[in-house]
Amino acid sequence: MSLDGWFTIAVVGLVLLALMLTQLAPDVILVAGLTALLLWGILSPDEALAGLSNEGMVTVGVLFIVGAGVRETGSVDWIAHRLFGRPQGKTNVVARLMLPVAGLSAFMNNTPLVAMLIPAVADWAKQLRIPVSRVMMPLSFAAILGGTCTLIGTSTNLVVNGLLIRAADKQPDLPHGLSMFEITWVGLPAAIAGIAFVAFVGTRLLPDRRPAISRQDDPREYTVEMLVAADSPLVGKTIEDAGLRHLEGVYLAEIDRDGTVLPAVSPQERLRDGDRLIFVGIVDSVVELRKIRGLVPATDQVFKLSAPGGERTLVEAVVSDTCPIAGRTIREGRFRTTYNAAVIAVARNGERLRQKIGDIVLRAGDTLLLESHPSFAVQQRNNRDFFLVSAVEDSTPPRHERALLSLGILLGMVALVTVAQSGGLAGTPLANTTMLKASLAAAGLMLVTRCVSVSTARKSIDWSVLLAIAASFGIGAALEKTGAANGMAEGMIRLAGGNPWASLAVVYAVTLIVTELITNNAAAALMFPLALATSRDLSVNPLPFIIAVMMAASAGFATPIGYQTNLMVYGPGGYRFSDYVKVGVPLDILIGIVTVGLAPLVWPF
Repeated sequence: MSLDGWFTIAVVGLVLLALMLTQLAPDVILVAGLTALLLWGILSPDEALAGLSNEGMVTVGVLFIVGAGVRETGSVDWIAHRLFGRPQGKTNVVARLMLPVAGLSAFMNNTPLVAMLIPAVADWAKQLRIPVSRVMMPLSFAAILGGTCTLIGTSTNLVVNGLLIRAADKQPDLPHGLSMFEITWVGLPAAIAGIAFVAFVGTRLLPDRRPAISRQDDPREYTVEMLVAADSPLVGKTIEDAGLRHLEGVYLAEIDRDGTVLPAVSPQERLRDGDRLIFVGIVDSVVELRKIRGLVPATDQVFKLSAPGGERTLVEAVVSDTCPIAGRTIREGRFRTTYNAAVIAVARNGERLRQKIGDIVLRAGDTLLLESHPSFAVQQRNNRDFFLVSAVEDSTPPRHERALLSLGILLGMVALVTVAQSGGLAGTPLANTTMLKASLAAAGLMLVTRCVSVSTARKSIDWSVLLAIAASFGIGAALEKTGAANGMAEGMIRLAGGNPWASLAVVYAVTLIVTELITNNAAAALMFPLALATSRDLSVNPLPFIIAVMMAASAGFATPIGYQTNLMVYGPGGYRFSDYVKVGVPLDILIGIVTVGLAPLVWPF
């Protein structure tokens, strides 16, 4: 191996060590490794930056916008409720998450699926009062496992199938590609085994990380009134079924029904049109309340604001002793007219305020939760009427009226790609529709139909994830260019001798190791010719080896850089490199045993 090859291996080793042993962000570590390869001269500037124009990386970026459209219209909550429900117990939670995700992933690309479900799963975890670290890794693993069940489930399968078709043109004895469900014979048992492992064993290995300061430690406790709208889907549901009983950081104190107060509300109490619900809780919980479809602020002042609903945000403001409205009720002081903002809740040193919002007499030191245009925080920051003014992040109310529209755009994108990749649109201009093309169209529709604003779309893109993915492509290219990956693979395959089973196991193991170090598609492309040559040298059926490459190139569970979806959940889940090793290595071994054991039985040597 050349000096450049050894230097590349050293850089990859240092990158892995830094990911394991430091708290630095993955994108910083990966970009540093890429910079070292660029300065050494192994990669040219074009090669180092090629990952930024990679179709997969760009697709992930565009899908953040599609996901934002789904999230901003409240469709995310509907998806989470319908798909995942409210299971009890760690095992049930993971199983209820992984089964539907794996099923969806079998028929759509797993990377966009994870991109769109991350916010839904995060919200679901909050509702269940479990740390996000318990569900993000299972989300990624379920998408990977489901993708192995069909030919179109992951781009890796399509890459290997394309290589097989090309090879069959030169070698007539090879099959001219695989059918849609041929890999299912191995992929489905592997997915079932993998989900069972994560649900029953992985739940004990998943980290339980919670913030050092709990959200419930927030000293500002607001009293907020929400009204059950006339067309609310909550009408007729019990408090339990409506999901209003186990809200984090907030509790339903009472219901005001036509002037009759119902204290100590039973979970079996059924909601009616016009019910005024009085909640007590912290600001983050008030934000979550406003995302529930069918609940609207009880004060009618929010409907009189000049700013459109989709452009508003929540702002906290502390009343000063020089505020002209101090000592007067909110209604008498004409707060909305004076400040173009509506008071939706008031916090007063933990005191329970029982008056209606408009009847509360403001005092100096009261903290007001306001709905206003985002410019309010900037305009009033230096106003002597308030001691402190600060905007609440991610508090724009959902555009529920566009929920069905955003969901339709999402399903249309998925259906278009699925049908196109399965050959259903052959002979039409849409026959070559890729995930990038479909996601660009979907993102454009989200913006045109105002399911998401341009400013929100820009903020929704997680640049740290995209940088990490792009840098990993560059590092993988260096391993290929210097021959380091090829040299390691050939050397390990020689160890198998002439035994077909042993050779198949080694092909799987080497493909898996290469996948954990570089991208899955690059590993598949690198290992395919070696697997084909191994089967030819042994004079055996090549299909078990081809299936092994397909499965192993998708089974990057043990490192965050082994698969794009692992990188995508790394930050949201608050994971460390060692978390993937603890759960991923046993899972890698299990999937390997299933693949190596079943493939020769389905396609005999």
